[in-house]
Amino acid sequence: RSGTIGKAKEHLEQTALALDHKLRDAVGGAAYVSVNKGLVTQASSAIPVVPLYISILYKLMKAKGTHEGTAAQIRRLFETHLGPGRTPALDAAGRIRIDDWEMEPDIQRDVLRIWGEVTTDTLFTLTDYAGFKREFRSLFGFEVPGVDYAQPVETDVPLD
Repeated sequence: RSGTIGKAKEHLEQTALALDHKLRDAVGGAAYVSVNKGLVTQASSAIPVVPLYISILYKLMKAKGTHEGTAAQIRRLFETHLGPGRTPALDAAGRIRIDDWEMEPDIQRDVLRIWGEVTTDTLFTLTDYAGFKREFRSLFGFEVPGVDYAQPVETDVPLD
């Protein structure tokens, strides 16, 4: 929490608390911080070692049947914490922890074990690096299912 990302998280939590007070007083609303599972994003992909962690995590969670992509995770957030009639479960710091399946002790234990076993030769067998790479490429429009990249695309389209 002492680096740049940690300071940004502190600011986010302070802002959520301030917004929560304003919303409660004004309209009976609320503001929360949600701690989400490690996901393939442009930002997470740029942080050293995070792609390896996510690749191991995805392999384990897919095998266990608990892997969620971004949309599925946000759907669970609303279904279990924020939807109508729901009261969010909060941790001691007042955050919604939607990273709960990622942080299960058996998952984290196995991530640590595999981390020590991964080599250049075992990267594709011990991790889901291929899946990580596919998701990363899809962020930029590559390897998107259902897109025929052989079809011509009009690139000069006038705007009204």
